[in-house]
Amino acid sequence: MQLLSVNVARASERLIDGRPVLTAIGKRPVAGPVAAHPMGLAGDEQADLSVHGGLGKAVYAYPSEHYAFWQTVRAQAQVAGWDEPLPPGSIGENLTLAGLLENQAWIGDVLRFPDCELAVSEPRFPCFKFNAAMGFNQAVKMMASSAWCGFYLSVRSPGTLRAGQAFELLPGPREVGIPELFRARMKKG
Repeated sequence: MQLLSVNVARASERLIDGRPVLTAIGKRPVAGPVAAHPMGLAGDEQADLSVHGGLGKAVYAYPSEHYAFWQTVRAQAQVAGWDEPLPPGSIGENLTLAGLLENQAWIGDVLRFPDCELAVSEPRFPCFKFNAAMGFNQAVKMMASSAWCGFYLSVRSPGTLRAGQAFELLPGPREVGIPELFRARMKKG
């Protein structure tokens, strides 16, 4: 398993559906080490702290394996720029991972990096800002049907993260999986 990219963004206003909305979904890769603190990554912000951020949702990870899917559906929707590869961070994730999918992650599992430990805390639940980031109005529905949602992490042991690092998965109690929790909550919502 590998950390392909560390991505951060500051919150800024973006025009979504004709109105200005504060968002930090447009994460961009960072070179060099990035400090991981209990409340998140250095240089990163969340615009709506009622649904993002905090101790339990300090860092958002997303599997790189799903990027080809999003590239394809953007092409089918004829989104502007669909023929250009989506850069890491396009899903709004802080960590673009390889080798760890949602169906392999359970609440309480720990991702051990060389200088940092992060614990899987919950799935990410998409909002209208994800539609805007992908460029078409069915993106949230597609994430809901696929359960390719990524997952939030709490910072169990602060330290630094760097693109290219390998990490290992330390199993937690293995009682609640990411896809099951995601689907259960999406049915309620």
